[in-house]
Amino acid sequence: MGIYREQLLPRLIDKACGGRDLERWRGKVLDGLSGTVVEIGSGSGLNVGVYPSAVTRVLAVEPSEVARRLARRRIESAKVPVEHIGLDGEQLPLDDNSCDGAVSTFTLCTIPDVMQALAELRRVLRPGGRLHFLEHGLSPEPSVVRWQHRLEPMQKRIADGCHLTRDPVQLVTAAGFEMVSHESRQAKGPKPWTWFTEGIAINPA
Repeated sequence: MGIYREQLLPRLIDKACGGRDLERWRGKVLDGLSGTVVEIGSGSGLNVGVYPSAVTRVLAVEPSEVARRLARRRIESAKVPVEHIGLDGEQLPLDDNSCDGAVSTFTLCTIPDVMQALAELRRVLRPGGRLHFLEHGLSPEPSVVRWQHRLEPMQKRIADGCHLTRDPVQLVTAAGFEMVSHESRQAKGPKPWTWFTEGIAINPA
């Protein structure tokens, strides 16, 4: 699994999570961000080209060396400065209240201690700072949910710990964020993987 996980998987994720349809989703989710933004699970930099101009700096956190290499070309041509600052979303090397916004796209499904990562985002976000997220997760259809539970053990093995049954809205609210808005709908593709939720939540004072 070493070569697959370290070399092949980041390239597969880059292809699977790219494309124009997902770029439109990403652009919608990132709209409204400004100032200094921390992005956990920044991957191969697929968000870099759709950050709004009001964002002055992106602090990217990504554990995969290959994904960071894939991101270089996108970062070099980006209009927003992007700096890789760490490897682990569960331990952010940032001061308290140092960020205006936070981003997670297709990341909360994979982080081992997702509640710790969300606690870290609350710590580094200033009061009133916003978390913008786009995640896949638990379907509302019982028949799909049954398949998600059946497939999840295999999914976790082949996709570096990715869960199919996490509910991003529940996770974000359980971490103490206040939801501003969220919308879930079925995207194109096999249903166990394509129930998508986009949302915005505020770090309360």
